[in-house]
Amino acid sequence: MNVYDFTVETANGDEQPLRLYEGQTLLIVNTASKCGFTPQYKGLQELYERFSERQFTVLGFPCNQFAKQEPGSNDDIQTFCDVNYGVTFPVFAKVDVNGASAHPLYQFLTKAAPGVLGSNRVKWNFTKFLVDRSGQVVKRYAPKTTPDAIAADIEALL
Repeated sequence: MNVYDFTVETANGDEQPLRLYEGQTLLIVNTASKCGFTPQYKGLQELYERFSERQFTVLGFPCNQFAKQEPGSNDDIQTFCDVNYGVTFPVFAKVDVNGASAHPLYQFLTKAAPGVLGSNRVKWNFTKFLVDRSGQVVKRYAPKTTPDAIAADIEALL
């Protein structure tokens, strides 16, 4: 099993297989519009622009499970990302990343790259998972890890 085996919901409500990104290096991030880490959208967009021509994509998954910091609708989130950060990488429909209702993609990610002390939970908004071209999770990054700090790891996979 790998990341490409999953289907996710777009912000418009359509189902999209992640197989569309097969062969690309991915950075999968759970996001929120009202979080102290929200300015990381700028760095994520910069990574996307820097590496997208080399088969790299950032995939954003808004989540409202952490202090209700993503309260808006999918349309609100898309507008926020565009207006405030010029985001052009895919930002999907809101998902749960923890608990019984966690999206199957996040169940896979957290098992493939456990957190501190082997935890299968996402700690907070802007937890990042780096995925190689074969769809395997290479590394998990803490919310406080800035996108620019991940650039060398991305470069190594390209």
